[in-house]
Amino acid sequence: MVTSIASTGLAAVVSLASVASLTLTGGHAGGPPLEWGTGPLTVDSLPRVPYVAHRGGAREVPENSMSGLMAAYRRGTAQVLDFDTRVLRDGTPVVFHDATLNRTTFLGGEVRGLDAGEWPNVRLRPRSRLPGSWPAERPPTVAEVLDRFGGRIVLMLEAKDPRGLDRLAALIRARGLTRSVFVNTGDPEVARRVHGLGLLSQLWRSARLLRTDRPERWRSYVDVLDVDIKARDADLTRAVRSGIPRVWAHTVVTPAQRDRALSLGCNGVITDIPGRLSRHPVRGPGVVSAALGR
Repeated sequence: MVTSIASTGLAAVVSLASVASLTLTGGHAGGPPLEWGTGPLTVDSLPRVPYVAHRGGAREVPENSMSGLMAAYRRGTAQVLDFDTRVLRDGTPVVFHDATLNRTTFLGGEVRGLDAGEWPNVRLRPRSRLPGSWPAERPPTVAEVLDRFGGRIVLMLEAKDPRGLDRLAALIRARGLTRSVFVNTGDPEVARRVHGLGLLSQLWRSARLLRTDRPERWRSYVDVLDVDIKARDADLTRAVRSGIPRVWAHTVVTPAQRDRALSLGCNGVITDIPGRLSRHPVRGPGVVSAALGR
């Protein structure tokens, strides 16, 4: 059941049509992206140390919104766009973090209580602390994000509800994006399933879990180990030495956190502030060399 939390100001709600000028040319429906010739951009094109815009860069843009993802893409301060996914009652995958609508929209209730016909009535409520002015737009579906950005930039999606994994896999495969999209989960068994579906798997581990993890067990099926920046040095070092090719620190919100992660050998930065981080040079003994792959 969905209940109204706020109705004031809804007359001024701006639909996605108002940001139609941001629409990219090309894409899945219109042929291959012009920037990349005849094929999509893949993970093989990533720099030695990529920046990932977490939820689009949630301290700089409205999280998990089309306009926020578009802004992050156009700014060019991140090489990977991250977003979360949930599943509606009818199985439609949508871009959303929480299990309920309460925190980030004008409505309340469970996301899975809605179907695709009801989803257009949802409007995101941008945080007042965000810089700039943002529309109270509808959260996109996963298909819309894949069609807008797929092959133009590497994407990272978190499968918050594993029951939607087969549908997500079908969307990714249909667009030829199996080497362009990381599928994230906090469950090693779901990561194994992601790998078995022919997708790029990403495994998130908290600081608490990293204390007892043996990440070398996962190297045959995990493409990115997503490690908590709050973890101990020894635990991050063990992750880096696990044999998993990409160990990316999450969620980085200060230059000092980034520099620590790089100094310990992490080779990717998942951040809420890609724009601000890009303005701060990497510092610290050995950190610059690590960032440059030396």
